[in-house]
Amino acid sequence: MIKAVLFDLDGTLADTAPDMGAALNRLLIEEGIAPRSLDDIRPVTSHGARGLLELGFGIGPSHTRFGELRERFLDLYAEKICEGTTLFDGISELISEIDARGMRWGIITNKPMRFTDPLVQLLPLPIAPQTCVSGDTVGIPKPDAKPMLHAAAELGIDPIHCLYVGDAERDIEAGRRVGMKTVLANYGYISDTDQPESWGADLSINHPLELLGHLG
Repeated sequence: MIKAVLFDLDGTLADTAPDMGAALNRLLIEEGIAPRSLDDIRPVTSHGARGLLELGFGIGPSHTRFGELRERFLDLYAEKICEGTTLFDGISELISEIDARGMRWGIITNKPMRFTDPLVQLLPLPIAPQTCVSGDTVGIPKPDAKPMLHAAAELGIDPIHCLYVGDAERDIEAGRRVGMKTVLANYGYISDTDQPESWGADLSINHPLELLGHLG
């Protein structure tokens, strides 16, 4: 029996690609590099600063400038965190219905608290999340089990009675590790090179409201 529904943030609950992409493009322009299209940016947005810097600059964490560019990117993103970001279509109605059915809901994201907390405050959510776990809340992000267990404990609900919705392999892996029912958000940030059929999600949805048919 499902008693709580938990969501990843970027690419599952909210479409954050416009603002994260804008921060990347501002940084690229500062560095004299042509900006990237939103179509290029969207599939890698779930991978955060690391994925976006790899897209824009072709570098990884081992590069000598990675740390410097990452900090500048994060500062630019913090300046305009919710200008183009929106809830995915149907999310507001879904959360309202989850609440109406007497279930609880929350967020488990790898986004640092520095960004998660102000963004969640700015999003037009019909009901505030009853738990909100960021990538640095418990000192280690998904796919580790600790963020999942922390959220379940805050809700006072056994993980086996929680359903977790995400758009990345680490989301499905983290949920499975603690016995949560896992749902793949096919509408999220999934790239052409991803193989979601191999991630082992219990089910997948192409629109948030499809979840209502699986809540019992």
